[in-house]
Amino acid sequence: MQVPVKNLLVELFVEELPPKALKKLGENFAADLARSLRAQGLAGEHSAVTPFASPRRLAVHVSGVAVQADEQAVSHKLMPVAVGIGADGNATPALLKKLAALGADAAVVPQLARRRDGKAEVLFLDSVAPGVMLAEGLQKALDAALASLPIPKVMQYQLDDGWTSVQFVRPAHGLVALHGADVVPVRVLGLEAGRQTRGHRFEAQIDPVVLQDADHYARQLEEQGAVVASFASRHGEIVRQLQAVGAQEGLTPIDDPALLDEVTALVERPNVLLCRFDEAFLAVPPECLILTMKVNQKYFPLLDADGALTHKFLVVSNIRPQDASRVIEGNERVVRPRLADARFFFDQDRKRSLASRVAALDNVVYHGKLGSQGERVARVRAIARDIAHQLGGEAAAALADRAALLAKADLLTDMVGEFPELQGTMGRYYARHDGEPDAVAFAIEDHYKPRFAGDTLPRDATGIALALADKLETLVGLFGIGQIPTGDKDPFALRRHALGVIRMLIERDLPLAVVPLISDAFKAFGPAHGQAQAEVGFFIHERLIGYLREQGYGAKEVDAVVELRPDRWGELPKRLAAVRAFAALPEAASLAAANKRVGNILKKADGVVQPGVDPALLKEPAEAALHAAVQQVQPEADAAFERGDYAASLQALAALKVPVDAFFDAVMVNADDPQLRANRLGLLAQLHAAMNRVADIAKLAT
Repeated sequence: MQVPVKNLLVELFVEELPPKALKKLGENFAADLARSLRAQGLAGEHSAVTPFASPRRLAVHVSGVAVQADEQAVSHKLMPVAVGIGADGNATPALLKKLAALGADAAVVPQLARRRDGKAEVLFLDSVAPGVMLAEGLQKALDAALASLPIPKVMQYQLDDGWTSVQFVRPAHGLVALHGADVVPVRVLGLEAGRQTRGHRFEAQIDPVVLQDADHYARQLEEQGAVVASFASRHGEIVRQLQAVGAQEGLTPIDDPALLDEVTALVERPNVLLCRFDEAFLAVPPECLILTMKVNQKYFPLLDADGALTHKFLVVSNIRPQDASRVIEGNERVVRPRLADARFFFDQDRKRSLASRVAALDNVVYHGKLGSQGERVARVRAIARDIAHQLGGEAAAALADRAALLAKADLLTDMVGEFPELQGTMGRYYARHDGEPDAVAFAIEDHYKPRFAGDTLPRDATGIALALADKLETLVGLFGIGQIPTGDKDPFALRRHALGVIRMLIERDLPLAVVPLISDAFKAFGPAHGQAQAEVGFFIHERLIGYLREQGYGAKEVDAVVELRPDRWGELPKRLAAVRAFAALPEAASLAAANKRVGNILKKADGVVQPGVDPALLKEPAEAALHAAVQQVQPEADAAFERGDYAASLQALAALKVPVDAFFDAVMVNADDPQLRANRLGLLAQLHAAMNRVADIAKLAT
């Protein structure tokens, strides 16, 4: 008989959900519930799953859900035949007891299957179990989905009976479960499923909304309840309105995906309105005004064609009155004191110079085991001076030292106290106000960069020196006290700091080596920490491998290049490109295999083999030919390497394929004669050195 299949709709109606978590809650609720239905055979692999999430609801629509799952073949392993069937051919008490536990009796003994299981013949009870009914399966899926939700913080509240307490992210007030037009009798959080839901608090035309069936959910909520239930649909509608209203003014709303998601989670019926503030506030740094509007009010500032902030902004309202003037006036009135606070903080902060605040950093704790911010500043200054001196001499070191001295002073300003996100940015404004050189002001802002993946790097050498110093001091200090990231836990963002060091060294092609940088950074802390120093080096090296692979290079290419531990990481992209070009040569595979073989032979030799050959001891034509080829190729490869043409250096090695192959076919390296053996090992050491200046090409071998 054909099992009835219909579409399913489940909705949990709740009080306002946390906006920053709503998108994830909606996605997880839908995915987990559908996954459980599929696992129970109630939904197919091709069933479409549509999540819904609004400020007051989590819901999911699943297509093609059966009223009952298909029957399932069940096979119970009982016991060996020799144990279950006696010598008289009848069931033993042990078998009868096992069958009784499964709800069967002696009548099924003749139907028991006998199958080989290892060396023994075993009895099996084969049966067919009826598929789970939708009500039972949905109850299980719903319980599991709610239990696994990534809830930021659980609330405990009482049900209407006044006695029972339940826990959920917010109090729940309604449950809908419709299979087609039929209500599925399930129950969660003290609620019994029905077909009624609630619409917009103020603008619903019908309240409650009585749902016709699963497929009319979104349409009925929008037409009767004035609610756009789909998170994705509301998101798209907000984007459309923001762009349309902005375009009418010739302006562009600020691009902020996180703010857009948060606003989408705050409204059920988006309505974008244009508002204005007093242009006099534009004298305050735009970063302050933008952050004030975004963080405190969830507004979208508008930018002109040059990317400059204007005195206009967009509000995403949750209501659509015929006359929106009062809504606009209300938002303009609310934002005014916020902007006035920002202006007050800015004016007050400029009454004191950054330099005058530095001493107070001694009273600000940085870390219980690493001292105050003042002590940290002293360490960063020492590291920054050293790096800047290597990059540009005494003048550069002086600028970096001044920037390092002032870099953390803005932490004590009112503006940064209100908006920690502006640390560094406000330091730049205040430094310029104090008359500090531009290089110092920009370095104060840039020393936090890169703050995230894809962020820009510091704009000049002073900023680079200070940013490197700040990140190295953090890495070295925290590793020194054992605060090493483990698994997914990285509370001090040390992976991000390591990646910042890597990006600056590579993308700015700095003439700095990592190992000395780490060693010099440790000196700022006093006595050396040998183990910690090695751990920091390994940590950064591992991040380097990940970074290079993310740039699109293959694992073998990366391993071949980083194996040599080149000092100057700015050359790594050129080396990787050269390795990729070499790997495409027809000779590459043979040479990589030969190089691997050479390396293994040299490792097994007694002591360290020095490259060098006595021509008089070249007895075999093949070894003489290889020596001649190396003598011809090595100068060409070395010259190309010295001028930085790594591709040409590697490609010159292609001429060695034939003589190398011939050598291994005709020559016994480990000859009985110790002089011949040493000479041949010296030839291989010379070959190995010539082949591995750009990369360890043995890593390319399959």
